[in-house]
Amino acid sequence: MYFISDAHLGLGPRNVEREKESRIIEFLGAIRRDASELFIVGDLFDAWFEYRTVMPKGYHRLLTALEDLTRGGIAVHYLVGNHDFWIRDYFSEELGMKTYRDAFTLDAYGKKIFIHHGDGVSNNDTGYRILKKVLRNPFSIWLYSWIHPDLGVLLAASSSKKSRHYTSKKDYGEEDGMIAFARKKIDEGFDIVIMGHRHTPVRKELGKGTYINLGDWITHFTYAELTNSGIALKHWNHQA
Repeated sequence: MYFISDAHLGLGPRNVEREKESRIIEFLGAIRRDASELFIVGDLFDAWFEYRTVMPKGYHRLLTALEDLTRGGIAVHYLVGNHDFWIRDYFSEELGMKTYRDAFTLDAYGKKIFIHHGDGVSNNDTGYRILKKVLRNPFSIWLYSWIHPDLGVLLAASSSKKSRHYTSKKDYGEEDGMIAFARKKIDEGFDIVIMGHRHTPVRKELGKGTYINLGDWITHFTYAELTNSGIALKHWNHQA
């Protein structure tokens, strides 16, 4: 089983994003040899707003690669993050992926696993937790859907970039709330807690369990691999 997060496709200049997308497609092609499942743990896109009949352009190569996985019998799971949560049914109906709007649990290889994007669990993040409830409210999404797609996607992209700039400079305090959150879940009986969001790859043993932060596909290009031998945090070496 493979786990990735935080590619934020669409964040930078077109040439940079094209290279990033190529790296991910290369990775997806490589894992086809032995993957049973792939878990995308949020923020695959830097901004995503899916209308009923319109979706953002520019990602057809990646979407085709994901469909190739599902058609090949590999289960692909997509947990939305704080930048790509306005999805509808495109990924599930057209690409055969399973989508999640909230954290979920998994039992695999004799391990009990908790998967969460990581947004809203850091210290000093109360404002975001309130905003999250507003933005993900079905009525808010319905209202936004009446904006013309050209303007709606542009506004979403602009807002997303401002959000990344703000959170990248924010001081979350001395104690990482994500580690405290992971420790609590491990105390509840989970063996592994997997998150993303902070863009810093981390593997930390917490009592009887393991906390994994997947890092990102912007600067670190890291992912986790779960087998019978346990979970490992790895770096993808670009082959091209």
